[in-house]
Amino acid sequence: MITLRKRVRRSGGDGEDDGDSREPGPSRPCRPGYPSKKLSIRDQLLQKEVMELNQDILPNTVRVHFPDPNAFHHLMVSVCPSEGLWSGGVFDFEINVPEEYNMAPPKVKCLTPSWHPNINFRSGEICLSLLRVSAIDNMGWTPTRRLRDVVLGLDGLFGDLVNFEDPLNKDAADQYQCCSEAFEQKVRDLIRQNFRSRRR
Repeated sequence: MITLRKRVRRSGGDGEDDGDSREPGPSRPCRPGYPSKKLSIRDQLLQKEVMELNQDILPNTVRVHFPDPNAFHHLMVSVCPSEGLWSGGVFDFEINVPEEYNMAPPKVKCLTPSWHPNINFRSGEICLSLLRVSAIDNMGWTPTRRLRDVVLGLDGLFGDLVNFEDPLNKDAADQYQCCSEAFEQKVRDLIRQNFRSRRR
């Protein structure tokens, strides 16, 4: 299994020699170790930041996956809460990092149907302060934030960062306020439904 550390090495992220200094040629195609063009600022930053996504650093409720091992700007995150209202569920997020990173925040979408005050049930749009360029709580995006902050924020959406007072899904927030048992039942029903869909 290729670890993130090995993946970054292969793409020249840590400057270590992989033991093969031959130049690319007709019989040796270019690969990540031999960049054919200068990396963008975004990609240079991401090469360093993916090292922080090592599973030894992230909580065990989070899994990170790169569909294309050569494209650090597109990643998938799965959050599996171990406690709270959404415990036992698996919630998949897609993260796309724009070329303007780190001046602009990553774009995040929830791919798993979720009954949650901070996740749009239909579109998958999420409401998380650190992804806002200008958040009213002064916790918005700044160039000092990193990809790791985003991943930890997604994990926190199912714990201490859930916000019923400033909802994106007002129906979910209202239901929780007036009938928490019905809210919890809908959460559990969706978790079971998503589990069955994964097994197909």
